[in-house]
Amino acid sequence: MTKALHVVISGRVQGVWFRGWTRQTAASFGLDGWVRNRRDGCVEAVFSGDAEKVDAMLQACSQGPQMARVTAVESCVYDGQVDPGFVVKTTT
Repeated sequence: MTKALHVVISGRVQGVWFRGWTRQTAASFGLDGWVRNRRDGCVEAVFSGDAEKVDAMLQACSQGPQMARVTAVESCVYDGQVDPGFVVKTTT
C-alpha cells in the first residue's frame, strides 16, 4: 500500500546536515519525495512510497542526524503530485 505524508520538523534542524541526511535516509528506504529548509527554521519534507517505509522514515525524523535536536515532527496526508526519486529543494 502506498502512502504519502507532508512533514514539518522543528528544533535545531538547519545547519546540521538534516536535508542531506533526509535525502540519504529516504533513498535507502526507496521513498520518493523532497526536502527543503523553511525560512522559519523548520525543515519540510514529503515522503511517498510503501506505507511501512514511510512510517519508518517518519520515526527516523524524530531523531535526525547526530547534530540535530528535534523538538517536534508534524505530519499530515499529502495528496499532491510526487515525482520519482528524492530531491533537495530550495528554501522557501
